Amino acid sequence: MIWIGLGVSLGVALFLAPFGSSAPDGLERTAQTIGLEQKARVWSFWKAPLSGYAIPAVLRIANEKISTALSGLLGTLAIFLMALGLGKLLRKTVSHSTSRRL
Repeated sequence: MIWIGLGVSLGVALFLAPFGSSAPDGLERTAQTIGLEQKARVWSFWKAPLSGYAIPAVLRIANEKISTALSGLLGTLAIFLMALGLGKLLRKTVSHSTSRRL
């Protein structure tokens, strides 16, 4: 079942994300309006690897739609793998602590 969810998520990232609106969402727009965006730039301590859903210029992907699709794919896979790893770690921890009680 988890693999079906991953497949659907990757499909959305690859085929629908490139057609999303480039206008800022509600949170981004509010941050711009009250000036938090400028503070975030000043206090930024880490630059996101796929900032703005774009592949870095190092890879030289000129087509914006392809770049967005690939960054969506990479981001989706990264989050999936982190969640899967965390789930396996927690599952081992819970099963190990449960077996001690018995």
